[in-house]
Amino acid sequence: MVQIGVLGAGHLGKIHLRCIGMLPEVFQLMGVYDPDAEKARSAALEFGIPVFESQQALMEVCDAVDIVTPTLSHFDCAVSAVKKFKHVFIEKPLTNTVEEGRTLMRLVTEAGVKAQVGHVERFNPAFVAGRGHLDTPLFIETHRLAQFNPRGTDVSVVLDLMIHDIDIVLATVGGNVKRISAGGAAVLSDTPDIANARLEFDNGCVANLTASRISLKNMRKMRFFRKDAYVTVDFLDKKTEIVRMREVVGEADPFSVLFDLGGVKGKRELLFEKPTIPETNAIRDELEAFGRSILTGAPIVVTLSDGLRALETAHQILEIMRTPGHRE
Repeated sequence: MVQIGVLGAGHLGKIHLRCIGMLPEVFQLMGVYDPDAEKARSAALEFGIPVFESQQALMEVCDAVDIVTPTLSHFDCAVSAVKKFKHVFIEKPLTNTVEEGRTLMRLVTEAGVKAQVGHVERFNPAFVAGRGHLDTPLFIETHRLAQFNPRGTDVSVVLDLMIHDIDIVLATVGGNVKRISAGGAAVLSDTPDIANARLEFDNGCVANLTASRISLKNMRKMRFFRKDAYVTVDFLDKKTEIVRMREVVGEADPFSVLFDLGGVKGKRELLFEKPTIPETNAIRDELEAFGRSILTGAPIVVTLSDGLRALETAHQILEIMRTPGHRE
């Protein structure tokens, strides 16, 4: 069993505390620390756990630390933990700057501890259900739209929302980004609230990403186009649909949906598949994967390298948005 402490008792911190409590066979929850004493006391009362007076004091009784603090403090919290040879789970984005991310990667390697980044959409059951159909995509389109909430505006919408889709795209495509174009605007906060980016990969794939935190409705959808196949993943409503084409040989089924390509290409039959999506809790699942990696030595699902690559891409997008012409 992994003795774990949580840094951060805000909205997301409480969700993490609740999910850790669902995993008694993996974790022993040692307590919580938050510089806001009222938030810490509220969490302690709700979950029946000790409050620690400092993060250092909490780390002393733990094997691992779950960092659910504002992005600006991720690096300092993680470095303090790693220097005490504690395993770390870090909410996304990995750190505030790319240089911090690189430094943290080096320290984690030197300390020989486990570290996982909280890119929770990797554990979304809709994505998991469609994952086996997403290899070699030719084009990807993503929309992540949210109604305005002041929480999270300490960073731009690229680091707050779009980075989820950046991580999924990078994990799915596999190639290297060779060109980026981007644009965005700060509407209600001091950093961009709406942004669009186009990523072109060296293997020919193109991804078009849109993120907004000033939308009138919530949406979290990705569409993947492959040769003779189309997959849509709805991260919000937990739905996945796979549409495949196959050549019609002989007489077509009169009840099938046909697509006429014309001429010698003939007709294609459209096959529709909607996988059954299980009821799961993605945050609980990512924390369980982290704990079992510590206990069994299983590979980390979302590594610091993954988190750093997403962070680097996000910062490249932000830099291009600040540059006249918006193109790399």
